[in-house]
Amino acid sequence: MAETTVKKLAETVGMPVEKLLSQMKEAGLPHGDASEEVSGEQKQQLLAHLRKSHGAKADDAKKITLKRKSTSTIKTTGAAGKAKTVNVEVRKKRTYVKREVLEAEEREEAERKAAEEAALKAEQEKREAEEAVKRQAEEEAARKKEEEAKAAAEADRKVAEEKAAEEKAKRVAVPKTATAKKPAKEETPEEKAKREEEEKKQREAEEAKRKQEAEARKKAEEEAARRTAEEAARIAAELEKRGDQPEKKEEEVDDGSSIVVAAQEASYQREERQSRRRRRKPKAAGVAHGQMKSSMNKAHGFKAPTEKKIMEVEVPESITVGDLAQRLNIKSKELIKSLMKMGEMATVNQLIDQETAILLVEEMGHKAVAGKGEEEVLEDHLATMVNRDGAELSDRAPVVTIMGHVDHGKTSLLDYIRKAKVAAGEAGGITQHIGAYHVEHEKGMITFLDTPGHAAFTAMRARGAKATDIVVIVVAADDGMMPQTEEAINHAKASGVPIIIAVNKIDKEAADPDRVRTELAAKEVIPEEWGGDYQFINVSAHSGQGVDELLDSILVQAELLELTAPATGPATGVVIESRIEKGRGTVASILIQGGELNVGDMLLAGAHFGRVRAMIDENGKPINTAGPSIPVEVLGLDGAPEAGEQVQVVSDERKAREVAEFRQDRDRDVKLKRQQASKLENLFANMGSAEASTVNIVLKTDVRGSLEALTGALNDLGTEEVKVNLVSVGVGAINESDVNLAMTSEAVLLGFNVRADSKAKKLCEQEGIDLRYYSVIYELIDDVKQAMSGLLAPEKREEILGTAQVRDVFRSSKFGAVAGCMVIEGTLYRNRPIRVLRDDVVVFEGELESLRRFKDDVAEVRNGMECGIAVKSYNDVKEGDKIEVFEVKEVARSL
Repeated sequence: MAETTVKKLAETVGMPVEKLLSQMKEAGLPHGDASEEVSGEQKQQLLAHLRKSHGAKADDAKKITLKRKSTSTIKTTGAAGKAKTVNVEVRKKRTYVKREVLEAEEREEAERKAAEEAALKAEQEKREAEEAVKRQAEEEAARKKEEEAKAAAEADRKVAEEKAAEEKAKRVAVPKTATAKKPAKEETPEEKAKREEEEKKQREAEEAKRKQEAEARKKAEEEAARRTAEEAARIAAELEKRGDQPEKKEEEVDDGSSIVVAAQEASYQREERQSRRRRRKPKAAGVAHGQMKSSMNKAHGFKAPTEKKIMEVEVPESITVGDLAQRLNIKSKELIKSLMKMGEMATVNQLIDQETAILLVEEMGHKAVAGKGEEEVLEDHLATMVNRDGAELSDRAPVVTIMGHVDHGKTSLLDYIRKAKVAAGEAGGITQHIGAYHVEHEKGMITFLDTPGHAAFTAMRARGAKATDIVVIVVAADDGMMPQTEEAINHAKASGVPIIIAVNKIDKEAADPDRVRTELAAKEVIPEEWGGDYQFINVSAHSGQGVDELLDSILVQAELLELTAPATGPATGVVIESRIEKGRGTVASILIQGGELNVGDMLLAGAHFGRVRAMIDENGKPINTAGPSIPVEVLGLDGAPEAGEQVQVVSDERKAREVAEFRQDRDRDVKLKRQQASKLENLFANMGSAEASTVNIVLKTDVRGSLEALTGALNDLGTEEVKVNLVSVGVGAINESDVNLAMTSEAVLLGFNVRADSKAKKLCEQEGIDLRYYSVIYELIDDVKQAMSGLLAPEKREEILGTAQVRDVFRSSKFGAVAGCMVIEGTLYRNRPIRVLRDDVVVFEGELESLRRFKDDVAEVRNGMECGIAVKSYNDVKEGDKIEVFEVKEVARSL
């Protein structure tokens, strides 16, 4: 055996060098260093020591168990009829046993069984022979008893005949007086010798019969032993013949399935042989043979295990009833019965959730273990792919988020810092995208994130707070704290990052920095000069006052945080913004948080992936490498990821595709479930009510952040009567398919910072599709509000025109009861609805049948005049009632 070192031996067996040295020391070997050589004899000595310490003999290497796990992917159709990728994991455990060990065990088992069977057969045949001899003896005794009875009867008959003859002779020959008794006849020597000879012959015959019976019994025993020996030899020959077959493999040796099958087969063969032997035996031995069969069955029948084995079953997030039954080693119908007892109806192929599956496993008496879902397994695999072992941590630049209310000067402040006009490029002078920039300061580099301040961009600001190290909240000194200011403070506090308050516009005449401090102190943001924990710095984005002090505060705070990140290895980060540009494809703005991103890396961003084709910094210059805290624009993804999605570089393109497809399927299922739940929740609420009006909208925006903000704002506009239905939303220019979709769904086509191409414009003009462009979010939301207001049902308002008091009641053959009234308020009109009030309580509502003044029919009667009123279909008018004339007007409503 070739010599090797301790280190190589540890690598070969897959264990730490220190542990191997300790084991070698326990085995009595002199090794103390990893570079020392190990000879073959020393390896054998170490192996013997390990076997002894583990409770095994040196030559006890009879079995070896191999475990193998393979994972494959199949595509199947889910419950919704859509393709779904499923990971199939096959686990195999095989135990290989040495052939000579198996042969020896089988040979010993066969010899033992043959000996037992031979002993049973010999005992049974001996019992049969004894019973046969016993029956013959009983028959002989009965025959002898019958012959003795016949002989006794014959002797009695002869004695009776002799007595009769004697009596007859006495009566004829001899007188009574002269007769005398003769003496009894004595046995002669010849008769005695004859009788003894007969008795001797009878004894000899009985002795010969007993010898014959003993010989027959001995012969039967020898025959039974011979048959048993032949059977044992035949079984041994079969086993010897079977030993020439290939090496035996046992699947799952622990459960004993192969032993069960072999025992059952042996039992079936024995029963078949016994059945053939029973048919060949005479009827007299039937009872004994049945007893032998019962005894053999009791002795050698297979006995199932009586103790129930409790298994530990891993339950994934979702599993079919059939798969769970297979893991429990039971039939599916038993699980279905248990589900029915729990009030659940399910088929074999139906998916059940993890909680229900755990209850089922516990119901069946086993232990359930919650397994990881497919998403967790994929994420764990991705975490192993991002391996930065050995990467050194280095200082990185702080990521600072600028937050605050609309028009408080966030972008202007950043504009002054960057010495560029960013705010001038925003529509309406407001920021509607998250911008990322890094600034080289004389004391260090700082990365800034500029977030919108409009209320619709709450989610964007929340994501900005999560990706940042320090938050700078800009508050205008002339406005003070506003709603979005408070919201920004809450986001920053929730993320647990340090906050710096920049009081802007201090150069204005209406500036009042103390009021800002007071208002923020009421929200538990107390300045340092007041004994709090928050820095308040007065700045002016117009003149630059206090900007240097603000940058110094940011850098000091960054030093206190001790910000570090691995400078090498696979890059990770977060999506700041994404959009689709014509000619360039998907453009994603990414903030790198760790590692190094290079052109050509495989990038996974949320539900999208792709290879980095190009990288551009915030100034529009192409770069090849970017490190931590650097914002870049990346080209090459297959779609626009959501803002805030995590980004990471993976080495396996196939795994990246698999994870992206899984996330897309997951998002689609979540969306469908949400829609279905919404339909079910509103089913009974909408039952019987009028169908709500709907404003159908097809929306296209320039970037994902704006799309998300507009989608949330438009969905919030819906009411019970008028709802907003976003038929389609997307990023990029308006194309012909968007116009066709709007035409089919009768929707309005809205574009935010995007335009329609030539084909789409031409189709809109031909079909008369309403196409509108917007660049400011306020205008789009206001126009949608007006459209929804036009679909609102008009509000009905009631207006009282006049009131008359009944002074007297007259009877008329034509009209019935006629009320003589005095108009006390307003004017009465003939063609208007009326109400009859008694003690200011409505007792009737209807219409006028006649309105007269004196004898003339009139159209109206003014205040202070008398009139006669006939109420249609009502004759219970009484003196003192009031008759009120009113009308209902429809008034347009607005949101």
